[in-house]
Amino acid sequence: LYREGGVKLQVCGASPSCRSSAAMASSLADVSWKMLELRARSKRSGSVYEPMKSINLPRPDGESLWDKLDHYYRIVKSTVLLYQSPTTGLFPTKTFGDNQRAKVHDSLYCAACAWALALAYRRIDDDKGRTHELEHSAIKCMRGILYCYMRQADKVQQYKQDPKPSKCLHSIFSAHTGDEVFSHDEYGHLQINAVSLFLLYLVEMISSGLQIIYNTDEVSFIQNLVFCVERAYRVPDFGVWERGSKYNNGSTELHSSSVGLAKAALEAINGFNLFGNQGCSWSVIFVDLDAHNRNRQTLCSLLPRESRSHNTDAALLPCISYPAFAVDDDALYSQTIDKVVRKLKGKYGFKRFLRDGYRTALEDKNRHYYKPAEIKLFDGIECEFPLFFIFMMIDGVFRGNTEQVKEYQQLLDPLLQQSPEGYPVVPKYYFVPADFVELEKKNPGSQKRFPSNHGRDGKFFLWGQALYIIAKLLADGLVSAKDIDPVKRYIPPQDQRNVSMRYSNQGPLENDLVVHVALIAESQRLQVFLNTYGIQTQTPQQVEPIQIWAQQELVKAYFHLGINDKLGLSGRPDRPIGCLGTSKIYRILGKTVVCYPIIFDLSDFYMSQDVMMLIDDIKNALQFIKQYWKMHGRPLFLVLIREDNIRGSRFNPILDMLAAFKKGVVGGVKVHVDRLQTLIAGAVVEQLDFLRIGETDEPPEFKSFEELDLPKHSKVKRQTSTPNITELEQQPDINVNDWKNKPTYEILQKLNDCSCLASQAILLNILLKREGPNFITKEGTVSDHIERIYRKAGSKKLWFVYVIFLLPINVV
Repeated sequence: LYREGGVKLQVCGASPSCRSSAAMASSLADVSWKMLELRARSKRSGSVYEPMKSINLPRPDGESLWDKLDHYYRIVKSTVLLYQSPTTGLFPTKTFGDNQRAKVHDSLYCAACAWALALAYRRIDDDKGRTHELEHSAIKCMRGILYCYMRQADKVQQYKQDPKPSKCLHSIFSAHTGDEVFSHDEYGHLQINAVSLFLLYLVEMISSGLQIIYNTDEVSFIQNLVFCVERAYRVPDFGVWERGSKYNNGSTELHSSSVGLAKAALEAINGFNLFGNQGCSWSVIFVDLDAHNRNRQTLCSLLPRESRSHNTDAALLPCISYPAFAVDDDALYSQTIDKVVRKLKGKYGFKRFLRDGYRTALEDKNRHYYKPAEIKLFDGIECEFPLFFIFMMIDGVFRGNTEQVKEYQQLLDPLLQQSPEGYPVVPKYYFVPADFVELEKKNPGSQKRFPSNHGRDGKFFLWGQALYIIAKLLADGLVSAKDIDPVKRYIPPQDQRNVSMRYSNQGPLENDLVVHVALIAESQRLQVFLNTYGIQTQTPQQVEPIQIWAQQELVKAYFHLGINDKLGLSGRPDRPIGCLGTSKIYRILGKTVVCYPIIFDLSDFYMSQDVMMLIDDIKNALQFIKQYWKMHGRPLFLVLIREDNIRGSRFNPILDMLAAFKKGVVGGVKVHVDRLQTLIAGAVVEQLDFLRIGETDEPPEFKSFEELDLPKHSKVKRQTSTPNITELEQQPDINVNDWKNKPTYEILQKLNDCSCLASQAILLNILLKREGPNFITKEGTVSDHIERIYRKAGSKKLWFVYVIFLLPINVV
């Protein structure tokens, strides 16, 4: 007789009843031994020194789809969703203790994990409600992040105007209340990658059919987030690791990983309807093409580096691969990922970056920042993160490289721990214990590393857990790359030409772009004059009802984009529209509008008055458009010809340029000159539907380019209009110190009697400082009068007049 697990067993003879009892005893004994083995394995799983090697136990070959998904469902429920906040839907970074904080970045990957499994369950008709549960777990998390963000709408407004670390959205919140946790002095909240990843996953999930955005207030807020992300190319941040510079001294840097995620988010959300298939025109998000292109150029110039101080970084993996796929150039992708693998890969995972002191035995955990040159202490003992083996597995799936998937799966399996329920657990990192540090430094790779204590006492690294589930679903074929990337961020190079996508998702296709050009003359008199040289042009009246606007008028129209008084959000910041933006046609309030580039705007910079400089700018703009135009449809480039351009010595260079347009090649760029009405058919049309006017609203006023009212057959005085000696030597006949304290009526009287441009400029500058730009003079407002003086001085090459408007004047 013996007892096992409280069950009394007896060994009998050979009688039938005894044989039956013996079989039952044997069965119970097997069950008991299995229970003992499970208990022992559960106890061993608490050790931080012995990784479990029996994680992936073989399952039956005939396992059904339901059984496979049920296996992953139980893992997700036990190791991820169990820790989702019931109030905000966020996921804590630490799954133990009461003071739980949630990082936006980690929560997004947890939401993506639930969403990926929900996509797999869509293949089953009777899913027992699991698809709905998983989808809405992801929705709850995304809306929880949106809720936390919208509570900080004032920070979004401040950041739009002045992007500083002290004015940005927070990136860590209380998991249960959504409240702020750390101040800007205590934590590096400026993480453009987190906001960009939120926008990217928002588009991916809505594209798969989830409804996350509910009303126009949320649409306006998302549009303002886009305004913030558009400036990523010029805003240094703290990066994925929240430390900024590699030296961890509190300074920020421009990170390739942040710029790349911003670029990917802008590409994905451009022209996207946040209400999905049920949306209408006013739930569409707009992206500035030129801002996106600056991010693209900045990323290509930064890679394969991560930043100024980071030679390379494992944070580049989610940037150049899943989920962002931000790099279009295969050669640059290969160069970047090879550098990451060569410098950071280890036996237990990837280092975050070289000389990373995070969680090493020598790091002083009581100090927030490092001392100068302290990072040298961590050389060779950096922690290794199995998480990046998972990223490489997913990358292999997307690129169809089964060998890569198998290689990193084999590297990952021995590193996994086990939960008390027997589910796989991804350790956050593997570290070198303090006793072995010196030996490891003398002989790198010689010492055994030990895992962090994730997998015991309810401690889980949720980012790693979530990404592991996504990788296993992809590797097992339960979801496809197309399922978790519905907006097709990744397209194999051989298929890129056959896929209809938005402008920059096609990548760097070798194209022989022809730029469409419309020549616009300032007056009919100028048109007739140019016609005698065989140059066919149109006037603003001849292109009606199409209106010609300066880019500044388009900026005024975009002021109305994203306005929300309830949230205290203004529209698009006052940023100029670049060459790509002015190469489209716009539909605004029922009007068809084309814009001429900023290089033809006289009020922008006085250098535009220099014809040789203008010709160089035109050639550079055409080359820029040829290189970076990726939209379907041809770019439409407006060339504005003014009468001042053909006066005196300016005429011959302008005529040579117009002759080059006629021949079809300007500065090595192929162009096609035609009537504006003809070119519209092949152009890109942008519908600015956000300018909705109600019954009681007054439509905004926009000023189109007006034709000069001059006699059609009057003679263009090309040669005699050259400035003569007296004009060039014209000097002001008044002194600013004598007039700055005189009353306004005397200044106005002198302004009417004065014929010297320099003197008029001094008087107008005094009025501008004293009365403001809208003060009325005999010839209109002060600003209008200044613009006329500005233009007249440029036509006569009186450059010193421009300097007068820059002089500081203290007026009474």
